Amino acid sequence: MSAYQNFEQMTGDFYTQKFEAGKQDGTLIINMGPQHPSTHGVLRIVIEVDGEYIVRAEPVLGYLHRMHEKMGETQTWGGFIPNMGRVDYGHAMAWNWAYVGAVEKLMGIEVPERAEYLRVIMTEFNRLTSHLLWWGAYILDLGAFTPIMYAFDDREMILDILQRPSASRLTYSNFRVGGVQMDLDDKCIEMMKAFIPHFRERLPMYHDLVTENLILRRRIEGVGIIDEDMCRRYGCTGPVVRGAGVPYDVRRAEPYSVYDRFDFDIPTQTSACSAGRYHVRLAEMEQSMRIIEQALEQLDSAEGGHIVKKAPKPAMKPPAGEAYFNVEGGRGKVGVYVVSDGSKVPYRVKLRAPGFSNMNAFAEAATGTILADAVAILGSLDLIIPELDR
Repeated sequence: MSAYQNFEQMTGDFYTQKFEAGKQDGTLIINMGPQHPSTHGVLRIVIEVDGEYIVRAEPVLGYLHRMHEKMGETQTWGGFIPNMGRVDYGHAMAWNWAYVGAVEKLMGIEVPERAEYLRVIMTEFNRLTSHLLWWGAYILDLGAFTPIMYAFDDREMILDILQRPSASRLTYSNFRVGGVQMDLDDKCIEMMKAFIPHFRERLPMYHDLVTENLILRRRIEGVGIIDEDMCRRYGCTGPVVRGAGVPYDVRRAEPYSVYDRFDFDIPTQTSACSAGRYHVRLAEMEQSMRIIEQALEQLDSAEGGHIVKKAPKPAMKPPAGEAYFNVEGGRGKVGVYVVSDGSKVPYRVKLRAPGFSNMNAFAEAATGTILADAVAILGSLDLIIPELDR
């Protein structure tokens, strides 16, 4: 028996036995995923249904196990940076930032002012690509194909921009301890300034095409309630908690870098349903554009270069100690905790993935809803599954 078959047998028997033990008379136990629908291939949800109504639901992880934390304890401090782009391919730069920020805090490195602005600009553009990916895929999961074509049209324009300083289009790893790998050239800045008015004109079309569509509204309004109390119990952050009316955003609540120099709002919704989370993400794209515009205006007056003059090498040896750093990612609070024993390899790396906490609220939010609502609820959480399986 292969290791995969053995894993399937162990997990299958465990969850089958667990659900069978509490199964009610007349109900049916079914598996949603791991080969879709809407689980995108790597998430399995065991569901007990009574007709069309969900009695119980439980996510099952482990179908794309990556062991990022343990890999972090076998590589050099600098060599682990590329892993961050694989933990969350949707908003890789946020994870880049959380990791190098923790190492910089551990080593007492002060990042040049210009490098801080560059990080903000690139991370906010990456946030736009993350939300566009979610928007297009979410509507596709709900049965509409056209919107994802518009989303990817705009997203490709941003990828053309980010490719210039990062040499990548998805799993970015261009942040370095002490700054960023490359500065922005004139052509890249020109492309950035041209994209903002273009996308600002496109957003109203997104609302006309999708947001006000009666079919979408009936699929997501009042569906999948995750209120403030649930958010506190499960540790939900990002658009999930803001969709419940809580204006918690790390960029404002725990300011880092130069975010305190920008004027931007923290969008919230009080409905606490899938529609609330939808509206928050659409509004956040507008706020990201506001931040980018201000950062570009202030960039020329920022002092220093794109990285410290004596940038640490990948095989650096931070002093013994521990440090924690968190940022606001596309899915919520991204945290990285590192421990050093003074060697060139981290003694301990612990990752705080927002999707893990957000996903755990699904079981409670889905209980009592109809089966079709499970897709709408799950998609509204914007899960990137590889970040969960450590």
